[in-house]
Amino acid sequence: MKALKVIRIVLATVMLLGITALLLDTTGVLRHYLGWAPKIQLLPAILALNVVVVAVILAVTLLVGRIYCSVVCPMGIFQDLIIWIGGLLFPKRKFQYRRPSNWFRYIVLALFVVLMVAGLASIAALIAPYGAYARMVTNIHGTGLPLMIAIVTIVVVGVMSFVWGRLWCNTICPVGSFLGLVSKFSLFGVRIDKAKCAGCRKCEHVCKAMCIDIEHKTVDNSRCVDCFNCLGECKSGAISLSGKRKVESGKPVDDSRRRFVAGAVAVGAAMAVEAQEQKMDGGLAALTNKAVPQRHTPLKPFGAKSLKNFSSHCTACQLCVSQCPEKVLRPSTRLASLMQPEMNYTDGYCRLACTRCSEVCPTGAIRQVSKEEKTAISIGVAVVLKDNCIACGTCARHCPSEAIQMVEGYPVVNESRCLGCGACEYYCPARPVTAIYVEGREIHTEI
Repeated sequence: MKALKVIRIVLATVMLLGITALLLDTTGVLRHYLGWAPKIQLLPAILALNVVVVAVILAVTLLVGRIYCSVVCPMGIFQDLIIWIGGLLFPKRKFQYRRPSNWFRYIVLALFVVLMVAGLASIAALIAPYGAYARMVTNIHGTGLPLMIAIVTIVVVGVMSFVWGRLWCNTICPVGSFLGLVSKFSLFGVRIDKAKCAGCRKCEHVCKAMCIDIEHKTVDNSRCVDCFNCLGECKSGAISLSGKRKVESGKPVDDSRRRFVAGAVAVGAAMAVEAQEQKMDGGLAALTNKAVPQRHTPLKPFGAKSLKNFSSHCTACQLCVSQCPEKVLRPSTRLASLMQPEMNYTDGYCRLACTRCSEVCPTGAIRQVSKEEKTAISIGVAVVLKDNCIACGTCARHCPSEAIQMVEGYPVVNESRCLGCGACEYYCPARPVTAIYVEGREIHTEI
């Protein structure tokens, strides 16, 4: 039984290191090898309508319980890391059975679903496990609100894990609560043979989900995260990973669910995730100390389709932000789109040869577009502030779609050709306020 724990730890370590490395990678190289990792997270898969991934996760959960929470979910693995560190610092620490707070966890789950359906995904995503972990990693070296949210998340999750084990998973996390409902019907799980149990409580003391009740010799499988810590502790062989048939004193158990889940696993066992290599064009020069007027409509990446589509699918995981080579994507501080990426052309512009954000988005908030498709999409339109213009013609020279022409010494924008890439805004030398900036489109158009 200890082999199961070792296998779980190895797989979880690979997953956590892989996702963390991908989030920290600014070169884009790792997306070719690790781009699949975010796409097998449950919430991103649901938002991307990735039926195969969702079906596999549900089938595995129905088969063996919440193994997803200990092997695939980076936030769950992060909590295990904190719990392990706590065990090193306090080797005599023992967990105790804790009654479930079902009313609270299901209220949080219902509220999460309501926020998602209402189009407030940016607020709901604050407690979504993958997005929360990704923001911790990518924003911890940032500034302002993103840094504050990262610190608060680390402190809250870290303290809860250090003191109460997997309590965050079983009270706040919407994915944990949802999979907890599913795992109530799992065919296999951690079971206690009442006839063999000596009541030593060793299994209870190592259960970080605090779901083993020795008084009644039961395991709350809706909270068990399949860490397998308990399996190697029992010396009397009373606790095991098995079906109900093996531990219920010979009472017959309906076998129909087993056949159903076995069929589901057979149907949805294969996943294929591809990554395409895209090369970037040249570098950029820094132009600083320039103010840009407040955009009435925020700019969303090429492939986002519309503000509504983007806001309803984005979990604010910051993967596209970390992968953007020009540092154009920034976390939003607007309440309606909190932490969801927006375009900012202060340090660069969106080069037409770059499609990296659309390649790494796991939720479908940014659909994958080719270089050719990108040149036919308009995400915004340039606006000229004539009073600020010094009539240098820089914006016209740098416009990749030739949407800007100089007329009587001043730029005029052909809106039917403007892509909203931001080259004009970035290169404009006017100070202290730029003479041209890009206003976003609520619905992206084809040109």
